Parts: sequence; structure tokens; C-alpha cells
Amino acid sequence: MSGTHFRLLCIAGLLVFGAQQTPAATSETYDPWPGLVQDIFNNRPMNDGNDVIAIEMPYRAEDAAIVPVTLKTKLSPGDDRRIVSITLVIDQNPAPMAAKFELGPDARVSEISTRVRVNNYSDVHAVAELSDGKLYVTKTYVKASGGCSAPAAKNAEEANNRLGQMRYRQFAKSGEGPTSGAREAQIMIGHPNNSGLQMDQVTQLYIPAFFVNELRLWQDGSPVLRVEGGISISEDPNIRFTYVSNGAKRFRAEAKDTEGHVFQHEWNVDASGI
Repeated sequence: MSGTHFRLLCIAGLLVFGAQQTPAATSETYDPWPGLVQDIFNNRPMNDGNDVIAIEMPYRAEDAAIVPVTLKTKLSPGDDRRIVSITLVIDQNPAPMAAKFELGPDARVSEISTRVRVNNYSDVHAVAELSDGKLYVTKTYVKASGGCSAPAAKNAEEANNRLGQMRYRQFAKSGEGPTSGAREAQIMIGHPNNSGLQMDQVTQLYIPAFFVNELRLWQDGSPVLRVEGGISISEDPNIRFTYVSNGAKRFRAEAKDTEGHVFQHEWNVDASGI
């Protein structure tokens, strides 16, 4: 083989190797966050939120379809600002805005937990909007894949039989200082929360998206939490939260889904928080 032919083969090999490597390298280095700031937040300035909001998720998820996430407020007791809303963004998901939580002005919600689907290894951002109108962001990283397309845990008949069923649990929460008087509660809703990316194992056709897109919670007539949900919230939505009671004797929930169903329920509340 002549030196010229050898050099041409080497160049061709490098070009093929480079073509094979470029997509992987691009996928690893591409950061969707700047575009999401524009699309979701209209390019509003983002401030460091490490002293405002914390996000807790497992670094490596055991099940990508039900990844636990907890959001905790970190404002000091003497801060005269309050958190108005928290937006949860899973950067690499097909619909990145997983949920938006609007906090009742008098409920002093300090912690929110739920379960989400994670479709690819991804940064996950929590953006808190404060009463001063500014946005504060923090993030974590989760290794998980396939959560949005994972088959439902329940079959269609079982899911339909549970559709809209709600359960309420109340927990005592003792504490000192800013957490004194706080209590925990949990709302669970029976709903398939189909993502639109799951396949029927019998027909091999995609199941249309069908999910709870709004949940509102009140203690008596005072709002505690409003949740705007999307396809990233796991099957049978489950919201656990910490708040301060106003002495209400009734707790009320109203949920709506993408097909226009409205689910409502009320429960008696133990004023002692036990």
C-alpha cells in the first residue's frame, strides 16, 4: 500500500469515527436549561436559591417511574418575604415542567413531597418565586431512564375502578421554633396519569395522555396548596406536605384531569394534629 493510500484510509477512518462520536458527545454536553428558562419563565433572571429552596432526590433512582422528590423551604424565620410558588422542572423529560406548586398565603407550607417520572439522566431544577417577585433556583442530578414510557403498574380496568378515589392522611409533627405547630398531611388520588408515551402491551398502540392537571387543597375556606401537574407526575398522584393549621375542622380537596373529570372530597380534621 502506498503512503498516499494509507493516509487517505486514515483520514476516512477518522471521519467515520468522528461521525460516530459526535451525536453521543453532543447529547452529553447539550444543556436544555437556558431554553427552558426562556420557555417556562420568559427569560426572567434566576438568582441563587441555595438559601431559599432545597430539592432532595436519589442520585440513582430505583424505579424511574416513581422517583421520590422533596422540596423544602429554607427562608429564615425573620425574613419578611414568603415563597409564592415552586416550579419543578425535569430538564430532559419530554414535558420538562413536571409541576407547579402555589402555596397558600396563610398556610406556611414548608415541605412538599411527591413522586415523578424521569425519562433520561437529567438535571432537576426547583424554582421558587418569592413575594418580592424574584426567582430563586437550585438543582440536583438524577440518574434514571425510561420513566415516562414505563408500563402502568395497574391494568386499565383496575385503574378505571380507582379513578378519582381520594385518601387523606394526617400526621402529627412536633417541633420548636419556626416548625412549631406544623403538621403533615397526605393526599392520594387514584388515577392512571398516563403520559402518552406508554404502550398498550396487548394492542401495541400508544395509550393517550390522561392525567390530573390540577389539584387544590383548603383547610376550611383557606387555600393551602394548588398543584398544576403534567405527564411527569407518577401514576396515582401522591402529595405529602407540611403546613400550619389555622384551627380548621374540615380539609377539602378538588382535583381535575385532562378529560374534564372533577373529583372532590372533604374530611374531618383532628384539630390537635394527631
